[in-house]
Amino acid sequence: MPLRATFDRIDRRITTWMAKHGIRLTRIALGIVFLWFGAIKFVPGWSPAADLATRTIDLLTLGLVPPHVALPLLAGWESLIGLGLLTGRALRFTLLLLFVQMPGTMLPLWFFPHETFNLFPFSPTLEGQYIIKNIVLIGAALVVGSTVRGARIELRGR
Repeated sequence: MPLRATFDRIDRRITTWMAKHGIRLTRIALGIVFLWFGAIKFVPGWSPAADLATRTIDLLTLGLVPPHVALPLLAGWESLIGLGLLTGRALRFTLLLLFVQMPGTMLPLWFFPHETFNLFPFSPTLEGQYIIKNIVLIGAALVVGSTVRGARIELRGR
């Protein structure tokens, strides 16, 4: 069998496997990230994002939600998103929670540019990178969300 035909056969098997399992694995990976990041916010000092998150919530709520309330609330919110994604149950509601939360996660880039960038907007700090990676989470959530009404990946040119 020529090399090209062997490559095509292997490539077909790999891409078929990815099409069959990719969205489910993406949902599970998102669930792990949200549950993990949410859970560590319940333990004082464990989340590197806790201070920035509570200050952002303080600004958004005009000081009405104090940090000792904001952080457990955010921790529960993220943990609930994680559990929803891991189980695949109430996925529409879970994704609604995720998409309501995501704009708030991006706000520190504007609220605290001196902490999120070494040189705005080109060189993010570690905190800025932590926030910017949420773009990937949003993209993955859009892919997962595309399946709530039964959409699936269709393979062509088998």
